[in-house]
Amino acid sequence: MPADPRPSLHHPPADEFTLVSVLHALADPTRLTIVRTLHRDAERACGTFPVTVAPSTLTHHFRVLRESGVIRQREEGNRRWTTLRSSELDARFPGLIDAVMGGAD
Repeated sequence: MPADPRPSLHHPPADEFTLVSVLHALADPTRLTIVRTLHRDAERACGTFPVTVAPSTLTHHFRVLRESGVIRQREEGNRRWTTLRSSELDARFPGLIDAVMGGAD
């Protein structure tokens, strides 16, 4: 079987999350929609989020969320699945996700 040509995805360990990078990631309306969707739906394929942006822009938003530690992505076949790192975020910044979700409406 040939090696996968796609680069591996960077997911920082929880002790490397910074409040500034997490808040920056959550400050964008499109990224906040992604996070709210994941807060409700546990895991989703990348192309199924209720956002209206170009695929390249969506890729950028996923990268910002992933590199800040807000989401985790895994590849399965030709799909990339996305989950919210709720428990890790709550351990690092207690109550942050609940506060953001409560004020997101």
